Amino acid sequence: MPKVLRIINRFNLGGPTYNATFLTRFLNDDFETVLIGGLPEEGETDSFHIPEEYQIKPTLVKELKRIPNFKTDRQAYKKIKAIIKEFKPDIVHTHASKAGALGRRAAFACKVPIVVHTYHGHVFHSYFSKWKTALIKLIERNLAKKTSAVITISEKQKKEICDIHKISAPDKTFVIPLGFDLVKFNLNREEKRTKTRNEFGIKDDEIAIAIIGRITKIKNHDFFLDVINKILEENQNIKIKVFIVGDGDLTEHISIRASQINNKFGDIVILTSWIFDIATFNPGMDIISLTSDNEGTPVSLIEAQASGIPIITTDVGGIRDIVLDGETGYIIPKNDINLFSIKLLELINDKVKRESFSKNGWEFVKDKFHYTRLVKDVEELYYKLLNK
Repeated sequence: MPKVLRIINRFNLGGPTYNATFLTRFLNDDFETVLIGGLPEEGETDSFHIPEEYQIKPTLVKELKRIPNFKTDRQAYKKIKAIIKEFKPDIVHTHASKAGALGRRAAFACKVPIVVHTYHGHVFHSYFSKWKTALIKLIERNLAKKTSAVITISEKQKKEICDIHKISAPDKTFVIPLGFDLVKFNLNREEKRTKTRNEFGIKDDEIAIAIIGRITKIKNHDFFLDVINKILEENQNIKIKVFIVGDGDLTEHISIRASQINNKFGDIVILTSWIFDIATFNPGMDIISLTSDNEGTPVSLIEAQASGIPIITTDVGGIRDIVLDGETGYIIPKNDINLFSIKLLELINDKVKRESFSKNGWEFVKDKFHYTRLVKDVEELYYKLLNK
């Protein structure tokens, strides 16, 4: 029975936790899998409820942190090596940057036969200075040379990893989109809609708009609020409610900006912090937005479409692999506030368009992004590598 050690950066809300949980829980009985990872950063909400829901008990490596730190990185590296020596995996599969850096180094040092890494996003632009980005690229290229297989979660991401940033060779880079437990998002939508709208006091004639994710620079909530402010200034009679779902290092700043909008236009913008039952929350919305400067495969947009909610998003990362422009939502060039505002206003005013996008969204994601497809794809890759 092949053994798999799965390592993720940290247990915070997002695609990697779901991905790692489903692969740990649902790989066929040929495999024995152990899941390890770090703790959330300060200000982040943990995602331990996700593996718990699927009867997975991960091992925590508290020293595995997102921010580089020589002392804690070295401690995490030693702990991962110790786990590898005890478990003796045939495959070490790392997810995201820090787990990929320390986990792969530890696997190489312990001579693990197969090492796989998944890029859930990447930090090769919009995160760090030029010199730091160049250093990260150098490290990633060296790691990729020794890695048995690299997984990207979209075709666009593969092009960036292989062709633009020259990190990994195309012949050992495989596209495997994320997978989720999506059925719960499409069940009892009318009942959930009523519950959510009653809970938040959303009137029948109000259009509810949400943005869901960490409140941090890369997500560009400032741009989102610029759009909302512009629409309200230019359209005095529209009735909207805006929900910012999440938390992060810029929560206080965004809260101040929301208060400024509310002082001008009434109680429009509401910060909810994290909402764990997003499958109940989503159906109460009419539009779900994303305004990031960089993304891998944003979970919030897949879940929104599974909930039958139209999308409006910036054109970054793997967005075009998970949203059908003009069919399930609108994809807008980054920083184009005029077009973003025009298309958001169009969705606000056009109920027929929203209903069309709603129907198309569920049909698009229900099979393509289900966890059964994810598990099947990864199993096939594992068998291919094992047979070598």
